[in-house]
Amino acid sequence: MKKVVIVAPHFPPSNLTGVHRSRFFAMHLPKFGWEPIILTTKPEYYKEKLDWDMVRLVPAALRTISTKAFKPGFIGDIGIRAFFWHWRELRRLARAKEMDFILIPIPSNYSSLLGRLIYEEFKIPYGIDYIDPWIRLTEVKLKFFSKAWGSYRLARILEPLAVARASLITGVAESYYTDVLKRHKELEHVVTAAMPYGFEKNDHLSLDGLSDIHYLFEKKGDDFNFVYAGAMLPQGYKVLEAFFQGLKMMEDKNPVLFKRIKVFFIGTGKSPDDTAGFNVKPVAEKFNLYGRTVIEYPARMPYLHVLAHLNRADAVLIVGSTEKHYTASKTFQAVFSKRPILALLHGESTAAKFLNESNAGKTVTFLTASDLQGLVPEIVAKTEEIVQGVFDETKVNYSYFDQFTAEESARKLAGAMDRVV
Repeated sequence: MKKVVIVAPHFPPSNLTGVHRSRFFAMHLPKFGWEPIILTTKPEYYKEKLDWDMVRLVPAALRTISTKAFKPGFIGDIGIRAFFWHWRELRRLARAKEMDFILIPIPSNYSSLLGRLIYEEFKIPYGIDYIDPWIRLTEVKLKFFSKAWGSYRLARILEPLAVARASLITGVAESYYTDVLKRHKELEHVVTAAMPYGFEKNDHLSLDGLSDIHYLFEKKGDDFNFVYAGAMLPQGYKVLEAFFQGLKMMEDKNPVLFKRIKVFFIGTGKSPDDTAGFNVKPVAEKFNLYGRTVIEYPARMPYLHVLAHLNRADAVLIVGSTEKHYTASKTFQAVFSKRPILALLHGESTAAKFLNESNAGKTVTFLTASDLQGLVPEIVAKTEEIVQGVFDETKVNYSYFDQFTAEESARKLAGAMDRVV
């Protein structure tokens, strides 16, 4: 087999969302002729609370190399803190001729520079996989010398250095890297591939035997519980406000139905382990919804516990972003909870396409933030339909999602790497 080193500074037991991308690839690449080697960091160097349940989802035979890093401090980004040790380990593997390709999913964005360094010394090809855009184009003017301004300016300097010698550019959707290709004309002939985040059906089967789940809500009377699980997106607050406006409109129009609704936001806080870092609460309070209809649990929850909460919900809420490239990876988790889905998504988001074509959820789509105000009545109508039990699971085409499995994404990646080498 050809060997690919996947540089994944975060990997189970890290509980960050990005670990699944590397985990999914590692699980299935051997079926397509590639032996994966995970280059990661020892768990004691992670800032976030560890999720040891997730380790049971990693193949026992997977070769994993865990290195040191600087302890969290002034520099938080794990890609920077582990950079030296990852560079040293990659050089060792290169000298031993133990790799044919390097794949670097980003973030951490700074790890992508490792590919360029190893290529210049050993001519081993590398690829960068955009889980998120590195340079975010925004209409919002960034405050001079703010953290966001500094990150943006640094990205403008470092991304050209990182991608200049890349042989492969991939992403969870084509829109995640099209701007990269436009910015860097030297990538005109680079191999590209789009593989959705995908999902692993067996993850849902792994809920058996989890005995320490502390559910954040119980079914009471005729309560109808929506669950939103995952981080709040920087460009998602306008969408969230439109949803809350819909709830307020429902309170006036249909108060009996409104009183049944409870919406739980889980893992939406300012940082993974901050139980008081509320992001949703201040917005809900502006609409007088917090505590009686909307409840936020800011801290991140272990992955399998999230799946268990989705399975317990009466419906799943997906709040998208005004950024058109955003594709909600949580869409697949929502679908296979087999619960009704209410999704507020950009019209060009591939997640909206998935849900509409499979009949797996009710979507409200928009093209600009200014569209949202006019869509509030539609949000109300579709929320009411879900609460009133209009969802018919027998009409969902679950086989539609076979094209988005983790195995299918690994097949596409393997084919792209084959074209490179």
